[in-house]
Amino acid sequence: MNTNQDVIIIGGGLAGLTSALHLSKKGLKVTLMEKSDYPHHKVCGEYISNEILPYLKWLDADVLELDHATITQFEFTTGGGKAVTAKLPLGGFGISRYTFDYFLYQKAVSNGCTILKDTVNEVSYNNDLFTVKGTNQSITSKIVLGAFGKRSNIDQVLARSFINKKSPWLAVKAHYSGSFPDNFVALHNFEGGYCGVSKVENNIINICYLADYATFKKYKNISDYQHNVLYKNQNLKSIFENTSLLFEKPITISQVSFDKKQLVENHILMIGDTAGLIHPLCGNGMAIAVHSAKIVSELVLDYYSGKMASREMLEKTYAKEWKKHFEKRMSAGRILAQLLQNKRITTLLFAVTTAFPALLQYVIKQTHGKTIAID
Repeated sequence: MNTNQDVIIIGGGLAGLTSALHLSKKGLKVTLMEKSDYPHHKVCGEYISNEILPYLKWLDADVLELDHATITQFEFTTGGGKAVTAKLPLGGFGISRYTFDYFLYQKAVSNGCTILKDTVNEVSYNNDLFTVKGTNQSITSKIVLGAFGKRSNIDQVLARSFINKKSPWLAVKAHYSGSFPDNFVALHNFEGGYCGVSKVENNIINICYLADYATFKKYKNISDYQHNVLYKNQNLKSIFENTSLLFEKPITISQVSFDKKQLVENHILMIGDTAGLIHPLCGNGMAIAVHSAKIVSELVLDYYSGKMASREMLEKTYAKEWKKHFEKRMSAGRILAQLLQNKRITTLLFAVTTAFPALLQYVIKQTHGKTIAID
């Protein structure tokens, strides 16, 4: 099968689905290619900032219609178990990717977007036209958006610079039942990593942590690692001992890279984690994914309407807008991650933020954006 579309989106996570929803809402012919069925779980902190709510409402995808946790407070603990709290400047909500992605998927389909279950194996660009080849079909389009996540076979196909560099990070996520404050998102520091804890829908607790692989591989399994490393933080120990695992086993992803990525590769416009991954400790990856979809969708619409004079202008404008909104936040996340790997600096930061609580809110603002304006 060979069909011609206005836009092909490779990958059906938050960024891909949001773009599909936006572009199909405006009348473009959109095909999204995703290798997995919906709904499915993903490794994710599952806390999302309220900054994206006006945009989702504009898309007729008001996520707050769904069951969710309303989150207003942030807690940070050191490996030694000391804790400091702060009010989140904008607040946020907790919802699982299982539920949120499926919600956006259903909205995109109702808009007329074509969503194909297929694995993309090749993307070529010739004479101002893309050909995207999957296992089952070949599709052509003038515009391709890359939304294939943190790490993909397409990164290999495109020979992206980060893909051949080994990353020291492993991410682990699972859902639990038990007791945890409804309105808190907590970040617990431990040797070699940090762990986020917050509620999602149905009173479920999401626990997701980033671990240094060099430390992790000393233990034979996830359970041993958690007992010997994460439990040294008494707050984490208490959470794990007073909750029950709801998954058959935690899900993981390895080789998580926070290196800078090219925003445009072989004329493909990259969005979400494919464009750049903010450290999970910042708790803002989901909002950035959705916001990046808004930016690229508006520019693609300008390109098709003639407001964007050329593909070169489209690509340069997208890179400029992405950097304007996200580059400082990404840099702040990298700096925070480096600081929190040092025990002495973490202890000092804790002491300072305890003495000056407003400082913690300032740090939070450096990795979060303002409420998205809708024209």
